[in-house]
Amino acid sequence: QVQLVESGGGLVQAGGSLRLSCAASGRTFSTYAMGWFRQAPGKERDFVAGISWNGDNLDYVDSVKGRFTISRDNAKNTVYLQMSSLKPEDTAIYYCAAGGKYRPLVLRSVSGYDYWGQGTQVTVSS
Repeated sequence: QVQLVESGGGLVQAGGSLRLSCAASGRTFSTYAMGWFRQAPGKERDFVAGISWNGDNLDYVDSVKGRFTISRDNAKNTVYLQMSSLKPEDTAIYYCAAGGKYRPLVLRSVSGYDYWGQGTQVTVSS
């Protein structure tokens, strides 16, 4: 079992930055691929960024490439999402997810992840 707790969300003006953190419990964090997803009101939960268990593979949705960076610190059982040049359309609840022990590839589907955090709200004002 892996429990995930996100933090770092908030209200920021367009062009600003935020760093989201996702702290995981359990000794198996380092074996899981991790993903960040977001869900805006009335919309589906969409993939944002992902990182393989060993950090070798990264993937980003096109709309955040060059602005967001995913990273992980297995010693701290934490995955991060550094978000820069934020836009109003980035407003959503952001979720981190874990899944796929020793999976080398990053999956973009919700079904590819077994454990989810409760989410953290990110609001970008224009």
